[in-house]
Amino acid sequence: MTPFDIAQFDFNRESVREWSSLDKRSSNWPVVYVLDNAKPNSRGRNDSRRGDVYVGESLNAVARMRQHLEGTEKAHLTTIRAIVDNTFNKSVCLDLESYLIRMLAGDGHYQVLNRNVGITDADYFDRARYQLRFQDVFEKLRNDGVFERTVPEIENSDLFKLSPFKALSYDQAIAVEDIIEGFFADLSSNTTSTTIVQGGPGTGKTVVAIYMLKLLVDVASEIHPADLDGDSLFSDFFVEENRNLLAGARVGFVIPQQALRKSIRKVFNRTPGLSADMVLTPFEVGLAKHDFDLLIVDESHRLNQRANQPSGVLNKAFRDITVDLFGADDKSKTQLDWILAKSKHQILMLDTAQSVRPADLPSEVFDSLVDTAKSTHRHYPLVSQMRVQAGADYVGYVRRLLGGSSPQSDVALAGRELFPAYDFRLFDSLAAMRETLLLREAEHGLARTVAGFAWEWKSKKDRLAFDIEVDGCQLRWNSTAVDWIASSNSLEEVGSIHTVQGYDLNYAGVIIGPDIYLDPIDGGVRVNRDSYFDIKGKENNAVLEKKYTDDDLLGFIRNIYTVLLTRGIRGTYVYVCDPGLREHLRQFIPVDDAEPAPRSFVE
Repeated sequence: MTPFDIAQFDFNRESVREWSSLDKRSSNWPVVYVLDNAKPNSRGRNDSRRGDVYVGESLNAVARMRQHLEGTEKAHLTTIRAIVDNTFNKSVCLDLESYLIRMLAGDGHYQVLNRNVGITDADYFDRARYQLRFQDVFEKLRNDGVFERTVPEIENSDLFKLSPFKALSYDQAIAVEDIIEGFFADLSSNTTSTTIVQGGPGTGKTVVAIYMLKLLVDVASEIHPADLDGDSLFSDFFVEENRNLLAGARVGFVIPQQALRKSIRKVFNRTPGLSADMVLTPFEVGLAKHDFDLLIVDESHRLNQRANQPSGVLNKAFRDITVDLFGADDKSKTQLDWILAKSKHQILMLDTAQSVRPADLPSEVFDSLVDTAKSTHRHYPLVSQMRVQAGADYVGYVRRLLGGSSPQSDVALAGRELFPAYDFRLFDSLAAMRETLLLREAEHGLARTVAGFAWEWKSKKDRLAFDIEVDGCQLRWNSTAVDWIASSNSLEEVGSIHTVQGYDLNYAGVIIGPDIYLDPIDGGVRVNRDSYFDIKGKENNAVLEKKYTDDDLLGFIRNIYTVLLTRGIRGTYVYVCDPGLREHLRQFIPVDDAEPAPRSFVE
């Protein structure tokens, strides 16, 4: 391939006219361009901390830039960088535009002005070869100060992973298109609706939820013709009729988990049109003085039923909200009932197999909603595995690993499955697993140790105490419950389910604790209640007068380990405390050869 050129000049009519006279490709060739308003700092590099950026592509770049100059939204931008290559075609430019938008949003130093008209992820001839060229474009732009961080640093950040500027998979794109189309039809006919988006770990439920919210915010705003492209996935939604339907609409994004909620608020603060106050707890929804036109609920399975809350204040709030909404303290009402009562339209992101505490809504609560959604064509399954490189089969395999209640378990019948593109290993030594994780951290970043809640949290009161002492290793639980993965101590600590659910890692080292073991008599997986230390995870429900059996607790613990075992994008390492269970799992997980060097299939 011939080298690409990046022409840099001022964003004004005279400079655009001069460029058009120097390069004929400016008006009759596929071009990607970057507009920004960064000022050079004392080192002569662009200071983008308060800058804005816009990325576009066009077959007639000069005409498109003149359109931008006629508008007001980009009048404050000062610099153009036009990326031109003799081998570029329309598909390449759409792909490069998408790549640069995603990377700029993940870098976080610029505020990305692009709208969610539909970033493409379409294949085309020689795409892999062109995408290698994109890395060269990135590095040249980074050397010029457009990017602050490296590609691995960006791709490991929450700003990148939770960004609304994502290239959707086929089933994600179809779901978004159908859901938004149905939502506008419901607004037009003034009817209510409940939509269910259902998918296992790593299918991108959170990504789809954030994407839809950003798309609706963008549709509701004024848009200049130069910002739209007929090839964009969702450009047909950007019409005045839909903008009018959204006028004054109240929209909220509900996230039950504290850790994930804070991370998404950080992303929303950096995204035009979105704001941190859109991100709500279920209690904030219930206490709101107004109703909502639309509530998008991520991790709906983590909504609570009536149960003892972490504080007396929340117990009182639960009761007060229920009385206010339903006229009486009806103990059968749940946070899902609040959502339904406080909004005309709901989009629920759901995977009941990820419920991890008795207070979480039981799966049967969702059964009728799912049945209704299916009958009204408002049910959208997500199946493409977007996180784990081993694919969707790995998730099902992991669920069966701890699912056998007898020697004739599903896994035993199927035998070992291999995932050659995925680094899946069982370790006989926790120290060796930790050492290997450190190597992966040095290579790729985001390699963390996680565990079931099978040890008391002593270090919460005594910071010098060790919580987990196993196989000669002394470790502490996470020192922060919020944004733990990115915290300075996370590499030396162990994360629980409450710090990692909803997040991605490159490599996860999972400690399966003594909270479960293999029954030596019948070969079934059993729970050791005394070795499970999440108080709220095994607490009986005094409010509803419901007791949770060992089988109930085993179901929650299996869900927890399934979540932990599906966090790693590139690989998952496993250490099992119970000798019998470890020996059993040797049949189904490749055993580490005690060589910490990376395997050939690990990039």
